[in-house]
Amino acid sequence: MQDEVRLLGGAMVTLALAAGVLVIVPFFQVRNLQPPAGLKAYTAAQLRGRQVYIANGCIYCHSQQPRDRSQAPDDKRGWGRASVAADYYYDRPHLLGTSRTGPDLFNIGARQPSADWHLAHLYQPRSFTSTSIMPGYPFLFDLKEVAETGDRVVNMPDGFTPAGKVVVARAEALDLVTYLQGLDHTYPVLDAPASEARR
Repeated sequence: MQDEVRLLGGAMVTLALAAGVLVIVPFFQVRNLQPPAGLKAYTAAQLRGRQVYIANGCIYCHSQQPRDRSQAPDDKRGWGRASVAADYYYDRPHLLGTSRTGPDLFNIGARQPSADWHLAHLYQPRSFTSTSIMPGYPFLFDLKEVAETGDRVVNMPDGFTPAGKVVVARAEALDLVTYLQGLDHTYPVLDAPASEARR
Protein backbone atom coordinates (compact mmCIF):
# COMPACT_ATOMS: atom_id res chain seq x y z
CA MET A 1 0.00 0.00 0.00
CA GLN A 2 2.87 2.37 0.75
CA ASP A 3 4.27 1.88 -2.78
CA GLU A 4 0.94 2.84 -4.35
CA VAL A 5 0.78 6.03 -2.26
CA ARG A 6 4.33 6.98 -3.32
CA LEU A 7 3.53 6.23 -6.96
CA LEU A 8 0.33 8.30 -6.82
CA GLY A 9 2.12 11.14 -5.00
CA GLY A 10 4.95 11.13 -7.58
CA ALA A 11 2.45 11.16 -10.44
CA MET A 12 0.59 14.11 -8.90
CA VAL A 13 3.81 16.09 -8.38
CA THR A 14 4.87 15.36 -11.97
CA LEU A 15 1.46 16.43 -13.28
CA ALA A 16 1.55 19.63 -11.22
CA LEU A 17 5.05 20.49 -12.48
CA ALA A 18 4.08 19.79 -16.09
CA ALA A 19 0.93 21.92 -15.79
CA GLY A 20 2.94 24.73 -14.20
CA VAL A 21 5.61 24.73 -16.90
CA LEU A 22 3.38 24.08 -19.93
CA VAL A 23 0.18 25.95 -18.99
CA ILE A 24 0.50 28.37 -16.10
CA VAL A 25 3.86 30.02 -16.91
CA PRO A 26 2.96 30.61 -20.61
CA PHE A 27 -0.42 32.01 -19.56
CA PHE A 28 1.26 34.66 -17.39
CA GLN A 29 3.75 35.44 -20.17
CA VAL A 30 1.08 36.33 -22.74
CA ARG A 31 -1.99 37.35 -20.72
CA ASN A 32 -1.40 41.10 -21.17
CA LEU A 33 -0.18 40.84 -24.74
CA GLN A 34 -1.34 43.63 -27.07
CA PRO A 35 -1.48 43.47 -30.87
CA PRO A 36 1.36 45.15 -32.78
CA ALA A 37 0.47 48.52 -34.28
CA GLY A 38 0.54 47.13 -37.83
CA LEU A 39 -1.73 44.16 -37.13
CA LYS A 40 -5.33 44.64 -38.22
CA ALA A 41 -8.40 42.73 -37.06
CA TYR A 42 -9.96 40.41 -39.64
CA THR A 43 -12.76 41.77 -41.81
CA ALA A 44 -16.03 39.84 -42.14
CA ALA A 45 -14.92 38.47 -45.54
CA GLN A 46 -11.55 37.39 -44.11
CA LEU A 47 -13.29 35.60 -41.24
CA ARG A 48 -15.51 33.75 -43.71
CA GLY A 49 -12.42 32.90 -45.77
CA ARG A 50 -10.66 31.67 -42.64
CA GLN A 51 -13.54 29.24 -42.10
CA VAL A 52 -13.14 27.99 -45.69
CA TYR A 53 -9.39 27.57 -44.97
CA ILE A 54 -10.20 25.48 -41.89
CA ALA A 55 -13.01 23.48 -43.55
CA ASN A 56 -10.80 22.46 -46.47
CA GLY A 57 -7.90 21.34 -44.28
CA CYS A 58 -5.36 23.88 -45.52
CA ILE A 59 -3.82 23.84 -42.04
CA TYR A 60 -2.69 20.23 -42.55
CA CYS A 61 -0.21 21.18 -45.27
CA HIS A 62 0.57 24.84 -44.58
CA SER A 63 1.99 26.42 -41.45
CA GLN A 64 1.72 30.07 -40.41
CA GLN A 65 4.78 30.33 -38.20
CA PRO A 66 8.15 31.14 -39.78
CA ARG A 67 10.97 30.09 -37.51
CA ASP A 68 13.98 32.05 -36.35
CA ARG A 69 17.00 31.90 -38.66
CA SER A 70 18.92 29.99 -35.95
CA GLN A 71 16.36 27.17 -36.25
CA ALA A 72 15.59 27.05 -39.98
CA PRO A 73 16.24 28.95 -43.24
CA ASP A 74 12.66 30.25 -43.40
CA ASP A 75 13.83 33.84 -44.02
CA LYS A 76 15.92 32.63 -46.99
CA ARG A 77 12.83 30.92 -48.38
CA GLY A 78 11.14 34.34 -48.43
CA TRP A 79 8.62 33.48 -45.73
CA GLY A 80 9.42 36.56 -43.64
CA ARG A 81 10.63 37.25 -40.15
CA ALA A 82 10.13 34.81 -37.31
CA SER A 83 6.67 35.12 -35.83
CA VAL A 84 6.00 36.29 -32.27
CA ALA A 85 3.02 35.62 -30.01
CA ALA A 86 1.46 39.05 -30.64
CA ASP A 87 1.11 38.23 -34.37
CA TYR A 88 -1.73 35.87 -33.47
CA TYR A 89 -3.70 38.31 -31.30
CA TYR A 90 -6.87 38.07 -33.43
CA ASP A 91 -6.60 34.37 -34.26
CA ARG A 92 -9.27 32.15 -32.71
CA PRO A 93 -8.42 29.32 -33.17
CA HIS A 94 -4.74 29.69 -33.96
CA LEU A 95 -3.79 28.18 -37.31
CA LEU A 96 -0.08 27.65 -36.71
CA GLY A 97 0.00 24.26 -38.42
CA THR A 98 2.34 21.38 -37.72
CA SER A 99 3.39 20.27 -41.19
CA ARG A 100 4.93 21.99 -44.18
CA THR A 101 3.95 19.94 -47.15
CA GLY A 102 3.42 23.31 -48.82
CA PRO A 103 5.05 26.68 -48.09
CA ASP A 104 4.41 28.69 -44.94
CA LEU A 105 1.55 31.17 -45.44
CA PHE A 106 2.33 33.65 -42.64
CA ASN A 107 3.11 36.36 -45.24
CA ILE A 108 1.47 35.00 -48.39
CA GLY A 109 -0.51 38.25 -48.76
CA ALA A 110 2.74 40.20 -49.07
CA ARG A 111 4.53 37.60 -51.21
CA GLN A 112 1.62 37.04 -53.58
CA PRO A 113 -0.89 39.93 -53.47
CA SER A 114 -2.62 39.06 -56.77
CA ALA A 115 -6.20 37.80 -56.37
CA ASP A 116 -6.03 36.42 -59.93
CA TRP A 117 -3.02 34.28 -59.02
CA HIS A 118 -4.69 32.91 -55.87
CA LEU A 119 -7.93 32.08 -57.66
CA ALA A 120 -6.21 30.30 -60.55
CA HIS A 121 -3.90 28.49 -58.10
CA LEU A 122 -6.87 27.27 -56.05
CA TYR A 123 -8.67 26.03 -59.15
CA GLN A 124 -5.60 24.21 -60.54
CA PRO A 125 -2.26 24.50 -58.67
CA ARG A 126 -0.37 22.79 -61.51
CA SER A 127 -1.25 25.69 -63.80
CA PHE A 128 1.65 27.53 -62.11
CA THR A 129 3.90 24.78 -60.75
CA SER A 130 3.81 21.58 -62.75
CA THR A 131 5.21 19.51 -59.88
CA SER A 132 2.80 20.83 -57.22
CA ILE A 133 1.19 18.15 -55.06
CA MET A 134 -1.50 20.51 -53.80
CA PRO A 135 -4.99 19.34 -54.78
CA GLY A 136 -7.18 21.61 -56.82
CA TYR A 137 -10.41 22.96 -55.35
CA PRO A 138 -12.70 23.06 -58.40
CA PHE A 139 -15.79 22.77 -56.16
CA LEU A 140 -15.11 26.39 -55.10
CA PHE A 141 -15.74 27.43 -58.72
CA ASP A 142 -18.39 27.11 -61.42
CA LEU A 143 -17.81 26.33 -65.08
CA LYS A 144 -20.09 28.38 -67.31
CA GLU A 145 -20.57 28.83 -71.01
CA VAL A 146 -20.80 32.61 -70.58
CA ALA A 147 -20.07 34.75 -67.54
CA GLU A 148 -22.99 36.64 -66.10
CA THR A 149 -23.01 40.19 -64.77
CA GLY A 150 -21.25 40.27 -61.42
CA ASP A 151 -19.35 37.00 -61.95
CA ARG A 152 -15.68 36.95 -60.99
CA VAL A 153 -14.06 35.20 -63.94
CA VAL A 154 -10.77 33.46 -63.15
CA ASN A 155 -8.00 34.21 -65.65
CA MET A 156 -6.48 30.75 -66.09
CA PRO A 157 -3.22 30.14 -67.97
CA ASP A 158 -3.68 28.67 -71.44
CA GLY A 159 -4.73 25.03 -71.51
CA PHE A 160 -6.25 24.84 -68.04
CA THR A 161 -9.84 25.82 -68.80
CA PRO A 162 -12.15 23.37 -70.60
CA ALA A 163 -12.86 24.47 -74.16
CA GLY A 164 -15.83 26.80 -74.48
CA LYS A 165 -16.09 27.40 -70.73
CA VAL A 166 -15.18 30.13 -68.28
CA VAL A 167 -14.17 29.51 -64.68
CA VAL A 168 -16.18 31.61 -62.22
CA ALA A 169 -15.24 31.90 -58.56
CA ARG A 170 -17.90 31.17 -55.97
CA ALA A 171 -18.26 33.34 -52.86
CA GLU A 172 -16.27 30.80 -50.79
CA ALA A 173 -13.28 31.06 -53.14
CA LEU A 174 -13.41 34.86 -53.07
CA ASP A 175 -13.55 34.89 -49.26
CA LEU A 176 -10.66 32.42 -49.02
CA VAL A 177 -8.55 34.60 -51.31
CA THR A 178 -9.45 37.67 -49.24
CA TYR A 179 -8.21 35.82 -46.14
CA LEU A 180 -4.97 34.77 -47.87
CA GLN A 181 -4.34 38.30 -49.13
CA GLY A 182 -4.77 39.55 -45.58
CA LEU A 183 -1.96 37.32 -44.29
CA ASP A 184 0.68 40.04 -44.28
CA HIS A 185 2.87 40.31 -41.18
CA THR A 186 5.58 42.54 -42.64
CA TYR A 187 5.15 45.25 -39.99
CA PRO A 188 7.99 45.67 -37.45
CA VAL A 189 7.50 44.04 -34.06
CA LEU A 190 8.55 45.81 -30.88
CA ASP A 191 9.63 42.73 -28.96
CA ALA A 192 11.77 41.40 -31.81
CA PRO A 193 15.47 42.29 -31.99
CA ALA A 194 16.10 45.45 -34.02
CA SER A 195 17.75 43.49 -36.83
CA GLU A 196 14.69 41.24 -37.14
CA ALA A 197 12.22 44.15 -37.10
CA ARG A 198 13.94 45.80 -40.08
CA ARG A 199 13.58 42.72 -42.30
